[in-house]
Amino acid sequence: MTEELKEGPPARVSETTQQAGEAPNPWAIRARWDWVEPAVWTERMLTALEQGVKGGKWFRPIDKVYALPNLRQAFERVKANRGAAGVDHVTVKEFERHLEANLEKLARSRREGSYRPQAIRRKWIFKPGSKEQRPLGIPTVRDRVVQAALRAGLEPIFERDFAAQSYGFRPNRGCRDALRRVDGLLRNGYDRVVDADLKSYFDTIPHPALLAWVKGKVADGRVLELLEAFLTQKVMETAKGWTPEEGTPQGAVITA
Repeated sequence: MTEELKEGPPARVSETTQQAGEAPNPWAIRARWDWVEPAVWTERMLTALEQGVKGGKWFRPIDKVYALPNLRQAFERVKANRGAAGVDHVTVKEFERHLEANLEKLARSRREGSYRPQAIRRKWIFKPGSKEQRPLGIPTVRDRVVQAALRAGLEPIFERDFAAQSYGFRPNRGCRDALRRVDGLLRNGYDRVVDADLKSYFDTIPHPALLAWVKGKVADGRVLELLEAFLTQKVMETAKGWTPEEGTPQGAVITA
């Protein structure tokens, strides 16, 4: 590397350093959380996110998840990924053709408590540089929209406490940040690397432990019910299909 690489600011938000009685700076807070969905995370909520909520738990995030502005932005994220159709054969273009009606239907299903995820279409893809294959789960477009909306509501709550040295599948972080960190460590004299991999990790995540972890920060039974419904979506690998008892569907928005 010919030029000195400096590690960018970590995604984890540090504690604010304001004087006692001083009001938090909303512009500084918004700048630190510039990746969150504004339709969900208001200035007041971001301030609470930084300072910590009473009891350490968030209440009623499901109402924000199904708000139409959030669902519209969720669809835009799904559209940008250009994924394939699910078991209902409805493509992103077809869903967009009647977008407002489809989103209104999703919002109404939340109020009525009638929303249920459809089955996942299973597809096998080869691992890069290997003859091994890994399973890919393809939810329907409607389910991907709800997953993206749910992720917008939950991700900042957990992102706040993630380790600073973690770079995978996190907002405003990626391989370049990890390389900058490695370069900095090498310059400081470190010369050992530990390489570890958990085999079939995503396929074996225990559902009860995962839901208990979420429950520790989110006091909303409807959110937990929705997450559990996504974790136990029927997988259509054969004509009959099967229901997973562990693991998360790789390829789903909510898994990343």
